[in-house]
Amino acid sequence: MGTKLVQKDLIKGTQEFELLDDAVNIHIKSPFKKEESLTVMLAVLNPEPVITKSRLEFTSRVNNEALISLYLAKPNAEEFNTFVSLLKQKAQDEFKAFAGLKTDTTRELEGNVYDEPPEFDTTENANNLKQWKPVNQESLEESIRMLQDYVGGDEISPLLAALKSLLSDPENVEIRKNVFKEFEALGPGQGAVLTYAPYVGILMSGDPYESF
Repeated sequence: MGTKLVQKDLIKGTQEFELLDDAVNIHIKSPFKKEESLTVMLAVLNPEPVITKSRLEFTSRVNNEALISLYLAKPNAEEFNTFVSLLKQKAQDEFKAFAGLKTDTTRELEGNVYDEPPEFDTTENANNLKQWKPVNQESLEESIRMLQDYVGGDEISPLLAALKSLLSDPENVEIRKNVFKEFEALGPGQGAVLTYAPYVGILMSGDPYESF
């Protein structure tokens, strides 16, 4: 099923990856280093890997640090691509589950393992605010606190200001639109926000059964 991958290198040694429901177990044997075993949670991974020289790496949503590093096309292209495709799919699904978003189980990743991950269409969503859930003030307060404590920095200051304004006036449509605008402006920084404040992701997703 592609849930395990064993890669061997004459100089660097052997690394084994086992894909679980919500994590990846990694075991590394090197002739020059002590054996290593670690577990990486799928929800913290960017589902789009990057190529660095002879490796393909999955990075952290928080700081873009490489958390999983694979030898390209080992032990062979077929096994490698099958494992990477499944890892991408499960990383997407786990993050959506963590953030409280619905997973499209009918969608399968295409054969090319380097395709682009899905993005929030914030422009369209901002123009259809009447279809969206009311603001949960308790969840919004917790999101603001988590972002201040664990992300911070000038990059997210405009988004934090917009979220605080929304907290004080949750039915203000213009403030809600500004939240969309500032979230969209973060680009790759959206991952860190959604990791520590998944409720922000819920603000980005519509619900046709509830309205303001």
